[in-house]
Amino acid sequence: MNRSRTPARRWQIAGVGAVAVALVGVGLGVASADEAAAPTVNCPAVAGALGTVPTQAQAEIQRNLALLNTQIAEANKRLITSQGEGGKNFIQNAILGPLQDKRVATINRMATAIGRNAAKPVLDVDGLATCSLNEDGGGAAAPEPTEVPPAGGDDSGADGGAAGGAPTVNCPEVAGELGAVPAQARAEIERNLALLNTQIAEANKRLISSQGEGGPAFIQNAILGPLADKRVATINRMATAIGRNAAKPVLDVDGLATCSLNENGGGEAAPEPTEVPAGNGAGNGNGAGGDDAAAGATPTVDCPDVTGLPAVPAQAAAEVTRNLELLDTQIAEANARIASSVGQGGPAFIQNAILGPLADKRTATLNRIETAIGRNAPKPEGLEKFATCSLNE
Repeated sequence: MNRSRTPARRWQIAGVGAVAVALVGVGLGVASADEAAAPTVNCPAVAGALGTVPTQAQAEIQRNLALLNTQIAEANKRLITSQGEGGKNFIQNAILGPLQDKRVATINRMATAIGRNAAKPVLDVDGLATCSLNEDGGGAAAPEPTEVPPAGGDDSGADGGAAGGAPTVNCPEVAGELGAVPAQARAEIERNLALLNTQIAEANKRLISSQGEGGPAFIQNAILGPLADKRVATINRMATAIGRNAAKPVLDVDGLATCSLNENGGGEAAPEPTEVPAGNGAGNGNGAGGDDAAAGATPTVDCPDVTGLPAVPAQAAAEVTRNLELLDTQIAEANARIASSVGQGGPAFIQNAILGPLADKRTATLNRIETAIGRNAPKPEGLEKFATCSLNE
């Protein structure tokens, strides 16, 4: 009896399976249709409204135009994944409104970037930022063009003329004032002489990009004054480095730190020499050789170089530079503490009183660098690995 019902039962199961497959197929079709019917974002093109883009601003403009496309893609994805959510104002409040806020910020950044090197474009920011919907789900609008033509013709010449007429920084040479540099200090001295050149280059760049800003004291207060402060710190670090192993040079720090301008824009002064001769075996005269020998027994701090940083956004460059310089200052202070505390404490004195606090300071400084970059670009992670220093025994 049971065997005679088996074929019928098989057909019954097969029929149920066919119905299930058919239902699944219908479900997939509905899902596909729903996705196809999702509205898509339709935003005004921005690139054509910017006008001529100065060469100096092209990279930043292209990055921000690409960001507009990313924002649109994210909004379109949200429109698909959120179908059926919220009330009638959901799309406006949760998607189009936030998208508009992002676009306002991005468009304003582009106008500011152009305005640093040419006339700032007058844009209908709210109009360009406001997006509508393609209600029929007919696909996204054409992407925002991200290539911008370079400034050409008369406009390019005008930019070049403006940059050519910008004043440049003229600073006293420091290397020749340092005297004989002990071999132990050469690497640190050469790093700091190179840093003086970096500081001058940054000041010259700021002189070009800030033309027309501020009042009559703008250059002194915003560029030459801060440059002098940086140079004072750098020159003092070099004097301290030499003084650990020889007689500390007596320098006119304020005079060497104060820079003037080449007002006619006739080009930058010759760069600071960064190669220094090693001190000879005799040191600086009476008993200097003995001092070098004694200093040779004093350990110095050996900290890892901070490498692998991503491209630093222009908005963060000054803050990152300040904190990298602070890392050098912290090393110099630790070395001075080691030299002045010889014979103090027990076997763990240097670790507990100098290297430990130095690692804490470096961790805080490296975290500030991560945060500064992260405000305008992907935040780098893991810089704390450069915080721990050892000793050159």
